[in-house]
Amino acid sequence: MGLLTTAAYVSLAAWLWLTLAQGMFWRTDVRLPPRTAPAHWPSVAIVVPARDEAEVLPRSLPSLLAQDYPGDAEVILVDDGSTDGTAALALRLAAAHPGLPLTVVCPGDPEPGWTGKLWALRHGIAHARRTPQGPDGPEFLLLTDADIAHEPDSLRELVAAATTAHLDLVSQMARLRVASFWERLVVPAFVYFFAQLYPFRRINRPTGRTAAAAGGCVLLRTEAAVRAGVPDSIRQAVIDDVSLARAVRRSGGRIWLGLAERVDSVRPYPALKDLWRMVSRSAYAQLRHQPLLLAGTVAGLVLVYLVPPAALLAGLAAGPPAAAWAGGLAWLLMAGTYLPMLRYYRQPAALAPLLPFTALLYLLMTVDSAFLHYRGRGAAWKGRTYARPSDA
Repeated sequence: MGLLTTAAYVSLAAWLWLTLAQGMFWRTDVRLPPRTAPAHWPSVAIVVPARDEAEVLPRSLPSLLAQDYPGDAEVILVDDGSTDGTAALALRLAAAHPGLPLTVVCPGDPEPGWTGKLWALRHGIAHARRTPQGPDGPEFLLLTDADIAHEPDSLRELVAAATTAHLDLVSQMARLRVASFWERLVVPAFVYFFAQLYPFRRINRPTGRTAAAAGGCVLLRTEAAVRAGVPDSIRQAVIDDVSLARAVRRSGGRIWLGLAERVDSVRPYPALKDLWRMVSRSAYAQLRHQPLLLAGTVAGLVLVYLVPPAALLAGLAAGPPAAAWAGGLAWLLMAGTYLPMLRYYRQPAALAPLLPFTALLYLLMTVDSAFLHYRGRGAAWKGRTYARPSDA
């Protein structure tokens, strides 16, 4: 048996395992769990870290101010050293869109050892807990990014899910924008790869060990945040959402993650360079800055995503036939498991066979992330660079 045929068989075996034994990661039916309205609607503080977000704030902040929530709720926008007038714009938007009360907090530059977002969250949470809503402030915190727009019932549904299922953390992966060619090619695959790495069904098991969240939309019990010591306990984390979920789970909290239906990101990534920057700034942090993990990831991406089309085409062109059918079947499983995500993003099925090409792009982005890290430019975001961050 030749090397190509062996690789094709191994890739096929990997796809059979991924399809059947990796928590059904490819299914997109993990949405908010069954829920009923609580007898008492708990108080909520919506904390929004924002750094130079004047471009997207007009499409996101009004949706938070317009939340149709039966209990006490407020919005706290933490201006993280913006230079584009984010704070002033937020106040103007609140005046033009009356609804939930808005407070703007400006904590200044982060102290050493803190990433900017977690520094902002720390001050937003501290401000929320100083309100006279109980010994620890509001009962829940909604941590949501400045580029996330919520339908009017979003907060109500999140709280109902948390109270009905007795969850300490409920997170929804916002539907990202897919307007440009590159967004259509790369964005659904980004969520597909994330779900493959962190299968939602495993995360949502009460006794599961897998933990992750989507940082754009996280509803967190204040009591659970205090028990887990967040955000202080994860203050250096670049991948803060996964670190947050791990901290809550380690402290005995119950977590849940699924796909959103009425929570959307309004941030555009029109060009490949924009998407490249989004992935490369944190990809190597996901690998804990370990060269061996990087090498294993590259080898795994080649074997799982690139070998199938190579084996099929080479087998059809010059043989052996076994390599062609094994590679073709693996490619078919790959495309078939990708189809539900394409449907979720309302994209054509014709994009499914292109997943190997997208995987190659992600491979290059990951390698570039490592190069940036060792050149002292890793995890760069809006003028700040966290060259050697750590994750909890």
